[in-house]
Amino acid sequence: MCPAKLNRTEERGFIIPIGGGEDRVKDMLIHRRFVELSGGPKADIVVIPTASQLETTGADYNRIFRDLGAAQVEFLPITSRADCENPHYVEMLGRATGIFITGGNQLRLSTILGGTAIAQAIRRRNAAGVAVAGTSAGASIMSEHMIGGGQSNVGPIEGAVTLAPGLGLTNAVIIDQHFTQRNRLGRLLTASSFNPFLIGLGIDEDTAAFIGPDNVLEVVGSGTVTVVDAGQMTHSSMWNARPGQALSLLGLRVDVMGEGCRYDLRERRAYPPDAELGLGQIAAEDGTKEA
Repeated sequence: MCPAKLNRTEERGFIIPIGGGEDRVKDMLIHRRFVELSGGPKADIVVIPTASQLETTGADYNRIFRDLGAAQVEFLPITSRADCENPHYVEMLGRATGIFITGGNQLRLSTILGGTAIAQAIRRRNAAGVAVAGTSAGASIMSEHMIGGGQSNVGPIEGAVTLAPGLGLTNAVIIDQHFTQRNRLGRLLTASSFNPFLIGLGIDEDTAAFIGPDNVLEVVGSGTVTVVDAGQMTHSSMWNARPGQALSLLGLRVDVMGEGCRYDLRERRAYPPDAELGLGQIAAEDGTKEA
């Protein structure tokens, strides 16, 4: 599923995958910036807690975003595919200035939301300039190809990862979360071996990749974002590997980026904090650009 088409007069909104375990008590830098991108004191944020089976998840995020100054925050109590056709929920997304998808189980999220009016509304709103953030499972589902599950604490092996369709807000990356904490490099490398076009993003807990409309991402948070670029891979044994067999992946490029580092997804190039980008520079936190 490709990203929704843009109106010629509009810019796509920020896409903000978060690695899970984000700070919800102290500085709340990730949530604070999301609220600012959503309009600050004028923000109308809709939370989708479907991935979680905890009844308190939606209310918890409502409280967080209200405490950070958002004008309006509501959550959609979606627990079935029938709920996704509720016209009132679609209308709420139609006026939202920010959409937040919580963590939980990404297959629960994709099997309930996939192909529904709610999924279509999220895609349309992001194409119209609305920021969409997601943590943990909510991060994984943002891409066209989603990591649905797999093994941690293993090297790249055949069978280490299961893929499923995501929301398709971006078709440039594939996302894994809780990355360093759960030792998921092996499964991200395995996922990258299926399609070297994709850029793998391994996002640590309390860390986010703020992907702007110019396809430049900035790292925010206390951890790192690991970028796996298989675009120049010279050899992969994935096509004839036996189940459980270790993979040979030659010519990969890996960048590990801390807070303030940026990565140009078009140029496939990483930049340290405050460095000038080749095709422009990220401006202030309001999401604007300067040439």
